[in-house]
Amino acid sequence: MVGDPESRAEHSVRAKPRSRIGLFLPFGLLLALVVLWSAGWVFIRDRAAKEMDAWIAREAAAGRAWTCADRSISGYPFRIELRCASLKLARSDGGFTLGPITALVQIYQPRHGLLMAQGPFHVDQGDLTADVTWTALEGSFHGASDGFVRASLVVDDPKGSVRGAGPEPIDFATKHLELHARPTPGRFESDGAVDVSLRAAQVLLPVIDAFVGSAAPADLSLDATVNRATVLRTGPVPQELEAWRQADGSLDLTMLSFAKGDRRLQARGTLDIDDAHRPAGQLDLRAAGLESIVGQIMGQRMGAEKGALIGNLVGQLLGGIRRKDRGPDAPAEGGTAGDAALKPLPPLRLADGRLMLGPFPIPNVQLPALY
Repeated sequence: MVGDPESRAEHSVRAKPRSRIGLFLPFGLLLALVVLWSAGWVFIRDRAAKEMDAWIAREAAAGRAWTCADRSISGYPFRIELRCASLKLARSDGGFTLGPITALVQIYQPRHGLLMAQGPFHVDQGDLTADVTWTALEGSFHGASDGFVRASLVVDDPKGSVRGAGPEPIDFATKHLELHARPTPGRFESDGAVDVSLRAAQVLLPVIDAFVGSAAPADLSLDATVNRATVLRTGPVPQELEAWRQADGSLDLTMLSFAKGDRRLQARGTLDIDDAHRPAGQLDLRAAGLESIVGQIMGQRMGAEKGALIGNLVGQLLGGIRRKDRGPDAPAEGGTAGDAALKPLPPLRLADGRLMLGPFPIPNVQLPALY
């Protein structure tokens, strides 16, 4: 019956509205997460700005003034992105300007930094000045608690000019350039050693075309280890080189390869700096087409015919230098069948400011002090 008290009570219970808290709870949690994440991002951004200001202050106290024009920090919600309309370094021996640049890190990968920069790049170093432009420049840095894991720089179409090294500017251009560095396994903590790999494709350097006798673009590759690299900082070049020398710094060339047309050169060895601040060390060389280079140089002094004759004699002399236990058609030690055309040369020694090819000094060549 409708008027029955129990029926009315039961109907009242059924008619009571259900709670909608469960419907809004996920949205509330999401809103709380957004608020906390936003607060955390703001905290990280402010901390990054303070760390940067502190670093700039320390650098200024050491005589290095950094200027980031129109600095801004953005990237919300997942990264910290630093932008400078231009970046400038000024110190006692010169400095540089670059810009605009963008540096960023992902919040979930704070030790992995990325860098993108636009030209132009202008640098002053003592009496030298240089200007460089490019179409694209990107860098990356993978940090670690005790140093770094890897650093890379990739540049497309860099070209520029260096002035002050001679009566005429030295112009250069490269199609593609890559530079990579990593701590040397097992030697970074003990020796501060860093492995460096450089690749430059289709290098144009007109100043050496007449010397080499070829206007063809060159390919350059370098694999080396810089010992005591961890002592190097951002101070003046003479100061940094002297600190590196006093720390027994040296450069171990695993392989330096240079190819220009049919001229090819490979070098291995060790270089350092002597007490008079001149380069020193010894390189083991292998070359192909060296007779053409010698003929070109001597031809400029003695005429084309005599130059070619001397070049051929040098080629025959150097071609006869082989290890006694190797056949004349075998590739040199450490080479491959594809390097069979490379001929071993007498070692090139840099000592007391002179260049020595085997026991013979190279005339009219004096190595200047680096600083």
